[in-house]
Amino acid sequence: ARHSITLSTSKMAGADGDDSLYPIAVLIDELRNEDVQLRLNSIKKLSTIALALGVERTRTELLPFLTDTIYDEDEVLLALAEQLGNFTMLVGGPEYVHCLLPPLESLATVEETVVRDKAVESLRKISQEHSPVDLEVHFEPLVKRLASGDWFTSRTSACGLFSVCYPRVSSTVKAEIRQHFRTLCSDDTPMVRRAAASKLGEFAKVLELDYVKSDIISLFTALASDEQDSVRLLAVEACVSIATLLPQEDLETLVMPTLRQAAEDKSWRVRYMVADKFSELQKAVGPEITKNDLVPAFQNLLKDCEAEVRAAAANKVKEFCENLPEDSREQIIMTHILPCVKCPEVRLNIISNLDCVNEVIGIRQLSQSLLPAIVELAEDAKWRVRLAIIEYMPLLAGQLGVEFFDEKLNTLCMAWLIDHVYAIREAATCNLMKLVEKFGAEWAQNTIVPKVLGMANDPNYLHRMTTLFCINALSEACGQDITTKQMLPVVLKMSNDQVANVRFNVAKSLQKIGPVLDSNALQSEVKPVLEKLATDTDMDVKYFAQEAISGKLVFPPPAAETSLYVRFYRSGKPDDHAVFLSSSTVLSLA
Repeated sequence: ARHSITLSTSKMAGADGDDSLYPIAVLIDELRNEDVQLRLNSIKKLSTIALALGVERTRTELLPFLTDTIYDEDEVLLALAEQLGNFTMLVGGPEYVHCLLPPLESLATVEETVVRDKAVESLRKISQEHSPVDLEVHFEPLVKRLASGDWFTSRTSACGLFSVCYPRVSSTVKAEIRQHFRTLCSDDTPMVRRAAASKLGEFAKVLELDYVKSDIISLFTALASDEQDSVRLLAVEACVSIATLLPQEDLETLVMPTLRQAAEDKSWRVRYMVADKFSELQKAVGPEITKNDLVPAFQNLLKDCEAEVRAAAANKVKEFCENLPEDSREQIIMTHILPCVKCPEVRLNIISNLDCVNEVIGIRQLSQSLLPAIVELAEDAKWRVRLAIIEYMPLLAGQLGVEFFDEKLNTLCMAWLIDHVYAIREAATCNLMKLVEKFGAEWAQNTIVPKVLGMANDPNYLHRMTTLFCINALSEACGQDITTKQMLPVVLKMSNDQVANVRFNVAKSLQKIGPVLDSNALQSEVKPVLEKLATDTDMDVKYFAQEAISGKLVFPPPAAETSLYVRFYRSGKPDDHAVFLSSSTVLSLA
């Protein structure tokens, strides 16, 4: 028969007329309501109900009733599993905490993973509140029942509970727990072996060293050779914990053979896990094994056939190099690591951490080893790779210095300005601005500006437009003198360009660089050109020229009247008859 809470709304707010308990009675009724949302709301306020009932009635009525509701909706069960983890004081304190085990045990066997995980989390939490006696009498039998359950769901949940009860039970019970864990590590169901593998390192940490060597190592070896790659990759994660527990002299024989095997696993996901955990493995095994075993393994991961593995290894280059033994660090990097930088993601990662690598091996050797890689990346067929290397150019400039940059990399930066991909040309323009900010206006005047202005005569109109974009970006950094004397004449000359797109970008550029120019240049040189463009045959040229003329940054219009450029459209296309209307005319039309 189902348990029920005998208090009802009428009893709680009845004879004595005490209406203060009425909301509690409503919550109790909602626990049995057919509406899922109402049940969920009541479960989330379970602690309020328990406080109203008192510890004894919570133990004898509420918990049995909740145990019977385990066949509810998943979201209700999830909320219940979370609430029960905080119920110790509501059932009478640690002395009665075992009363919470039955509903949590049921929740730990349900099909929905998130509910089971939350139930295990709550069981782990309340296990710490059991006395050693209660742990053996109540909690450890629960773990055994779960570990021996017919359904894989209960056996997966058991894997997360061994480590929390093992340290505080007797040696006899410890032996039983180790046996149960061994059984689960060889379970017929992959999901159970996966759960056991995920908790292997955690369980190893609470075991005595002798049992780590005799039990855990054999389990680790077996799981690392499992037929399922999802199990093998979790064994790699456990390897870090196991390696930190063993004496240095045991690592080579007990751990390294399995780790070498994982680094060359046929599944890329396992190799990815090795790469992802490489820095932690390096710290766990120590410098000697790193030199002899991990360096070759790291080389292979950097050259792996799968891009995901190479990327994971590339992300560990900085940490790996920093953690190498000082006496052999430079030699290992120069001889073993840098020659591996053939894949874009590896080289880009090294370049992104250039300041750190520079501290280790020095800029001269770095530049000699890295320059070919930089040049190759700059000309890579994939435009996203070229884009990535552009973003690192200011960093390279800061590390390599102006002389080396001018000699080796300046040509690359200019070549990007005429790339066939717009995103590259745009990034290259921003790059020039950052370089000028780093090296100064004088460097720009001698090195960059002449080359940029030379592109104004390029037969490709896209390259001529890039000249304008560069001037827009560089004018402020270069200052008034360079902008007025060198850049402005080129912009004004380009106002006669045959391509309308170039002409309207001239208007936009004049508006952009206007704040940098002196007032004489604005009045005598810029204004006449803009007025000429405002009468251009092309609609867009006229529009942007008039916008520049009207803009406050160039020529403030009379305060009383502002001219507005009004474009009329017919059938979705601009009409040839466009006019300038005063603001007052527009208002009267409106």
